[in-house]
Amino acid sequence: MADVHNSKVRSYNMSRIKNSDTKPEMIIRKYLHAKGFRYKINDKRLPGKPDLVFTAIKTALFVNGCFWHGHSDCRYYVVPKSRTEFWLNKISKNRANDEKVMFLLRELGWNVIVIWECDLKPLKGNLL
Repeated sequence: MADVHNSKVRSYNMSRIKNSDTKPEMIIRKYLHAKGFRYKINDKRLPGKPDLVFTAIKTALFVNGCFWHGHSDCRYYVVPKSRTEFWLNKISKNRANDEKVMFLLRELGWNVIVIWECDLKPLKGNLL
């Protein structure tokens, strides 16, 4: 199936997708800050630049989008009908990178927490 947008429109749409300060990240940050947790954001000194870093307890937290990270058995992860091979390849690389980053962080003695976008979409009331 061909893309419903021409390449300029698709390119523009994709360029608008943020990779930091996303709505799920902001929800987590606001909640944790209100609970008294203090953290660093996207610490470049650590593998994968975790979304939140709690240095005092050596914990790295990632807030993953279900589509971009290929969340298995999630209703929000749907394989696109156009350019399917491209997307499956990209998401597969993202997953491999996620595993590598988590392995490296654990080797450095860090705890790793992953929160999925769908975890912030409860059945009762919508946080997102």
